[in-house]
Amino acid sequence: MEFTDLYINGSWVPGAAKDRFDVINPATEEVLASVASAEIADADAALDAAEAAMTDWAARTPRQRSEVLRRAWELMTARLEEFARYITLENGKARADAMGEATYAAEFFRWFAEEAVRADGMITHAPASGARIMVQHKPAGLAVLVTPWNYPAAMGTRKIAPALAAGCAVIIKPASETPLTMLALMPLLEEAGVPKGLVNVLPSKRTGALVDHMLHDPRVRVVSFTGSTGVGRKLLHSAADQVLKPAMELGGNAPLIVFEDADLDVAVEGAMLAKMRNLGEACTAANRFYVHEKVARAFTEKFTAAMSALKVGDGSDASVDVGPLVNAQTRDKVADFVADALAKGAKLECGGTTPEGTGFFYPPTVLSNVSEDADCVQDEIFGPVAAIQTFTDQEDVIRRANDTEYGLVAYVFSEDMKRALQVCERLDYGMVGLNRGLVSDPAAPFGGTKQSGLGREGGHEGMLEFMETQYISASW
Repeated sequence: MEFTDLYINGSWVPGAAKDRFDVINPATEEVLASVASAEIADADAALDAAEAAMTDWAARTPRQRSEVLRRAWELMTARLEEFARYITLENGKARADAMGEATYAAEFFRWFAEEAVRADGMITHAPASGARIMVQHKPAGLAVLVTPWNYPAAMGTRKIAPALAAGCAVIIKPASETPLTMLALMPLLEEAGVPKGLVNVLPSKRTGALVDHMLHDPRVRVVSFTGSTGVGRKLLHSAADQVLKPAMELGGNAPLIVFEDADLDVAVEGAMLAKMRNLGEACTAANRFYVHEKVARAFTEKFTAAMSALKVGDGSDASVDVGPLVNAQTRDKVADFVADALAKGAKLECGGTTPEGTGFFYPPTVLSNVSEDADCVQDEIFGPVAAIQTFTDQEDVIRRANDTEYGLVAYVFSEDMKRALQVCERLDYGMVGLNRGLVSDPAAPFGGTKQSGLGREGGHEGMLEFMETQYISASW
């Protein structure tokens, strides 16, 4: 691997302590690379570089920033295979899935290249005082970005692109399991014209201490985090000390509801996307399946056949559909969820057995007759396991779907659009897929309610997370 040091102020550095950690291929359990581990002194150097770079960047015209982002999209689109390879090697996802992520990741550069020129303000006439109300949006300041391992490319570009469009400089702390993809992106950004110091990458095995230190630096004004709700709560506590702008995309426990009038082929296709995209290792993954009793057996049979047909193996093989989970801990947690559900009366339709041998593999698994108290219903599975329950009453299924601390995404399948939209509006979720198993889109505001997060990523809202609104009162 070519890029394994810290990236600070446009240079590759081994870090103040010259300490390193290993990145593992989850399919082979082999060491891919030894990566530099950032310390506090490295964070300070990155903050200094970001502060210096932002002065000029924020002063550039929106069109100048836009052109750099547009160039980044062009360059990344030309190198999708390269980035997909990095994603598969360190994350494990199958090649087709990795290509999908690389394409999605690149698209954030194009979308925010277009949004960079649309930070529209307004001028109005105050009705009572007669003064003019002038409103504009300004760069908020330095942003600390903390990204997860499940989307090594997309979770970074989804934050970098809007921050740069807004005029901010950033320091990225990628997940320790998957830092290579983000490091490999830096030469591309240089080629696109991103100035030195504007984007800095700090892999580290001391994530908590490193991020906490940066969040207590007065130059930092935004923290954007994607990850678990537990870690998000800790970051919010740290952010409170400096009253930082938080953008938090946290955990989920997504319900997928199939009504009796659903097109079952559409529902199965959507369920496969909602469950198996990224092997279920996504906060948007369908976690709880609620299928109307009248179509439960037919849906389960069709869905089980689709899950059983998936080929499991090393994601670098183009014929493989399902790669390994990211590490042994994640695989073992998934296996425990299945064992618990079976012990509580669930029926195993397919999968359910951890394969022997090398790699953190777990087969696509379908459980029916899952009880309400099963651990996999109460918590995020983050793996290729579908837990199917039945319902007969619309009010009851809405109540059950909303009965969670999470509120990221839900899925509804029904051919009755009036009923389906009524149900969507009553679901306490930031996003709903209606007859679709995929909701993520750079042009849409991604985010949740309740303990699934604060703020939105993507859409026009994504750029505003990195901006402050300024109001000027004037008379003329």
